Amino acid sequence: MAVSYKRLWKLLIDKDIKKVDLERKAGITHYALSKLTQSKDVSTEVLGKICETLDCTIDDIMEFVPEEEK
Repeated sequence: MAVSYKRLWKLLIDKDIKKVDLERKAGITHYALSKLTQSKDVSTEVLGKICETLDCTIDDIMEFVPEEEK
């Protein structure tokens, strides 16, 4: 299983928030955001900060998908 953050990118579009603004508002590093963009693993602390900033749950920003759908 792989992690997909497509839901996060859609949510940012729906809320009209740029990635750089999320980075600043959530207090996450550019490196963490880069890992999210590449669908790589990030810490639960990073995911928690994003959820708190966007007022959403973890299901709203990520999902597990089979490897080939990544």
